[in-house]
Amino acid sequence: MSADAMAVRFSDWITLDAARVRAFAEVTDDWQAIHLDEAFAAETPFGGTVAHGFLTLSMLSAMSYQVTAEDAPSGMSVNYGFDRIRFVTPVRVGSRIRGRFELEDETRGATFTDRHWDVSVEIDGAARPALVAHWITRIYDEDASDAARAG
Repeated sequence: MSADAMAVRFSDWITLDAARVRAFAEVTDDWQAIHLDEAFAAETPFGGTVAHGFLTLSMLSAMSYQVTAEDAPSGMSVNYGFDRIRFVTPVRVGSRIRGRFELEDETRGATFTDRHWDVSVEIDGAARPALVAHWITRIYDEDASDAARAG
């Protein structure tokens, strides 16, 4: 891999506002008061409402589209999984987050390439990230993608 391919990449900042947190609660049925009830959450160690950890994690997809646009695959790309995920710091509702992506490795299969990313989600103004993870994305060759669409 080239040095450019290995360079650290950052997404744009994204605000996790109350509307996004409520929408996530709606689709996941996760109605915990720490996410939605400001009065309740103010009395917790968080000091206010915090975004769902899985909402923060799910933002990696949108963030990755920004940082991989110039080397987008011609075939289809899917989430293959995570080797590690740690939720390090809660994200207060209203905070801005961004993704930090570093391509650690690429492995080639018969009809695909797996990309191994070290990722973190930074919180604007915070010393520690919201989460750190090792994420694997799988990019199918164009011929394999065409066969899947036709199948």
